[in-house]
Amino acid sequence: MNKITQLFNIKYPIIQGGMIWNSGYKLASAVSNAGGLGLIGAGSMYPDVLREHIKKCKAATDKPFGVNVPMLYPNIEEIIQIIIEEGVKIVFTSAGNPKTWTSHLKSHGITVVHVVSSSKFALKAQEAGVDAVVAEGFEAGGHNGREETTTFTLIPMVKEQISIPLIAAGGIATGRGMLAAMVLGADGVQMGSRFVASFESSAHNNFKNTVISVKEGDTQLTLKELAPVRLIKNKFYDDLQELYAKCPTIEELKALLGRARAKRGMFEGDLIEGELEIGQIAGLIHEVKTVETIINEVIADFNSAKDQLINPLF
Repeated sequence: MNKITQLFNIKYPIIQGGMIWNSGYKLASAVSNAGGLGLIGAGSMYPDVLREHIKKCKAATDKPFGVNVPMLYPNIEEIIQIIIEEGVKIVFTSAGNPKTWTSHLKSHGITVVHVVSSSKFALKAQEAGVDAVVAEGFEAGGHNGREETTTFTLIPMVKEQISIPLIAAGGIATGRGMLAAMVLGADGVQMGSRFVASFESSAHNNFKNTVISVKEGDTQLTLKELAPVRLIKNKFYDDLQELYAKCPTIEELKALLGRARAKRGMFEGDLIEGELEIGQIAGLIHEVKTVETIINEVIADFNSAKDQLINPLF
């Protein structure tokens, strides 16, 4: 057992990212049943929907699972209360100050992990009392930190600063990527994009099929003035670039973004006007597979790469 498998009582140190519109109970329970830690993505759920997914997840697995909570989302108080009432024992927080809810959650026996994008925020999370941090490089899909630090650089820098367990995220979809992250100092990994392209993901099939066709350079980090987000280049992205050429105001960017753009793209399958959030590593994802197959392949690839490292270089 390593620090992450011990902390969560799981078989493999693999965490599934709590991605909005992709991470319902089917995905979370499948990951947990396959030996990782599944997370329900609360960011795209109304409180009553979240409660339903938690109940269904408890029925679908007897293994540990958690909930990812972006703290800047509305209804946060109600969401936290539902998590406590339903007996969820693991919470990943993001997009906010970890001091706000960590002590409250831990007082109810909940293990708390916070997602960060820099050593500075990793230290703040540790000071707030979290049990572990996820350090996410800007290769990752979806909303990102403003520092634009790559995972390869971020992990050893964070490792140098903190003493609590460290989970690497951003640009990891293979066992070799997992091994690289752990050699750099991570105790485990969080994978998002790889699990989007799974049969159990709640993403629309149009989106899944687009993900597996992504090539190098097909994603871009944009909307930094609002909240940096990495997405696939499509008509919506092109419209953004046309607007940027005119030096838009914040209000003009918000007007173009509108509401429910991410739901429209990832959950409803609008590949033209939707926001299609995915990481750079999608260029290595070529097939939609079951969660069990994905995790088994990652572990086999990890072990193969590890064995190769044992052999002398010279």
